Amino acid sequence: MKTSILFVTAFLALASCAFAFDPSPLQDFCVAINDTKNGVFVNGKFCKDPKLATPNDFFFSVKEGNISNPLGSKVTPVTVNDILGLNTLGISLARIDFASRGLNPPHTHPRATEILIVLEGTLYVGFVTSNPENRLITKVLNKGDVFVFPIGLIHFQLNVGYGNAVAIAGLSSQNPGVITIANAVFGSNPKISSEVLTKAFQVDNNIVDNLQKQFWVDNN
Repeated sequence: MKTSILFVTAFLALASCAFAFDPSPLQDFCVAINDTKNGVFVNGKFCKDPKLATPNDFFFSVKEGNISNPLGSKVTPVTVNDILGLNTLGISLARIDFASRGLNPPHTHPRATEILIVLEGTLYVGFVTSNPENRLITKVLNKGDVFVFPIGLIHFQLNVGYGNAVAIAGLSSQNPGVITIANAVFGSNPKISSEVLTKAFQVDNNIVDNLQKQFWVDNN
């Protein structure tokens, strides 16, 4: 009986690990389509016949981002929604443009680890470890420097150079998702109860009301 229980426990543990990340492809590629009649449903997308794949299924052109917003940054993601051939491949990327002092605000990717390389400029980057330590790990990056943000952890990038900056982020999911902390907490729809936020942040109700009235910028 004990052996059976241990076996089941081990199996469930392995199963939870197996479904924790994007699935491993069992064929060369599985180009996503919206055709529900002739496609095969795989992890949120339908796949078309591989024989019908074209070069454009694996192509996307990334343009310079518009950084004329209050954050002074623009994230241009390239996920399975942009390159249909990324479906089941477990990878995506993003270009991040920064104005001087531009910020990519604290956020998380619930389904991906991120690796970032600076192409131009100087960035102050960091992430916070999980409870109970909540340790801040930071680094100033220059052109050519690379930094990793572990999956699910809150992280940020700030341009501390004198001019504009550009970085490329690689992500370990075809659709990593993003949760911008300030937007989610103070810009939710409908609003989170003031009682919840005043107790959570240990601040006056007027501060919470003021924050909830702000226009929270989405730089993605």
